[in-house]
Amino acid sequence: MNMPEYNESLPTGGDPRLVDVNAIYQDTGYHMVWIMACTAVVWPIIPGIGLLYGGLARRKASLALLWQSFLISGVISFQWWFIGYTLTYSRTAGPFIGNFANIGLKGVAAAPSIGSGYIPEVLFAIFQCFFCVATVQIMIGGAFERGRLMPSLVFAFIWATVVYCPVACWTWNSSGWLFNLPSLDYAGGGPVHVASGFSALAYAIVLGKRKEKESCVRHRPHNVTMVFLGTCFIWFGWLCFNGGSTLNATVRAMYAMFNTNLAASTGILGWVMIDYFRKGGKFSVVGACEGAIAGLVGITPAAGFVPFWAAAIIGFITSCVCAALEDLTEWIQIDESLDVFKLHGLGGLVGSFLTGIFATSSVSLLDGMTDAPGGIDGNGVQIAYQLAGMFSISTYSFVVSAIILFAMKYIPGLKIRVDEDAEIRGLDSHEFYQEEIGDWSAINKTDNMLGSMVVSQPSTPPEVAPEKRV
Repeated sequence: MNMPEYNESLPTGGDPRLVDVNAIYQDTGYHMVWIMACTAVVWPIIPGIGLLYGGLARRKASLALLWQSFLISGVISFQWWFIGYTLTYSRTAGPFIGNFANIGLKGVAAAPSIGSGYIPEVLFAIFQCFFCVATVQIMIGGAFERGRLMPSLVFAFIWATVVYCPVACWTWNSSGWLFNLPSLDYAGGGPVHVASGFSALAYAIVLGKRKEKESCVRHRPHNVTMVFLGTCFIWFGWLCFNGGSTLNATVRAMYAMFNTNLAASTGILGWVMIDYFRKGGKFSVVGACEGAIAGLVGITPAAGFVPFWAAAIIGFITSCVCAALEDLTEWIQIDESLDVFKLHGLGGLVGSFLTGIFATSSVSLLDGMTDAPGGIDGNGVQIAYQLAGMFSISTYSFVVSAIILFAMKYIPGLKIRVDEDAEIRGLDSHEFYQEEIGDWSAINKTDNMLGSMVVSQPSTPPEVAPEKRV
């Protein structure tokens, strides 16, 4: 079937009062159905990240992370409609950023999209919206347990506008300089993972360490069940995050889905193996979850470019690297305890580099149109192109994020860190009205019965050496 073509004289696809704007998709409508389904399945990644982060946090700061998962979705969906889409995907964009041709989604309707002529632009816009939302939510984890919530939303809007949109334009807009280099990135190794990871590192550095972190006390996740459920939602959503990034319903999309699941699976095996030897023959559910996420991160730039065996290797290597660097932020004396930098920043770099080695035309051409040879096809220069993308995105994201955050520190009303008392008591009690994670009814009942006796809420126990645990 021929792909519908964009007609410059009908930038919206035509006036629906005069013509049938669906007619050009009559023979290829199954592509639209596939991407619509993928768009819906991607959405659970958003609450999944909230559950994952909320479970990894201590009880006193867990509710804030669930709240952020919804508020980020609201703020960034608005940003994407208002200005984000046009800065990323306007057809007349420059090599570094788009223009205002589609501000407020002006002119975005039924015309074949810039990403793929098989789907209308409005569908492409909502699919890509969820990419931006998930990326910002990953990044905001750098404010873990000490960042003020309202300023974090302001930062999220600014960050999406001046960091994510330009980087995504470089990578995926047909006018972007990395797209034309070409630096291969199937579904977001650079714009999603590297950008969010290095920006989270900048967030953690500008905020400074938590007060309790200065005493070198390590705290365990307060709710492993939340971590597990969040990971399940993320894995489920990522199948269509990658499976839909072909932007058509070809064999390549199916191949990408299989690669995604395979890499997550070998990621689990790699992390659990390292955990087993490092922790004296003990296992960790949290470690297995982190392994799955590391595998998903590693395969994101590669899913539609590499053969099955390479996907297994990428998931395993990315997970092993991230697991081996589990204490990296401790070594460099930075309090970034949600491992956003380690899993997404470094994991994204590993995946992007390995994409350059293992990409092959025999996989990319499964969609009938994309020829993307890598090192194993004899195209060794692709590795250098990958390095160019890795360096430019990581540097730009870190530097620009740090500048924005330093500026916000000195703007009245945008102070980015809570005061010491609020931090010690917990973000939840400081920021929320009569809401808490968990059921404290028994404690409150006892408190009321005993009157003057104060019953304190239990805190998450600190990490102790394995031989001292009971």
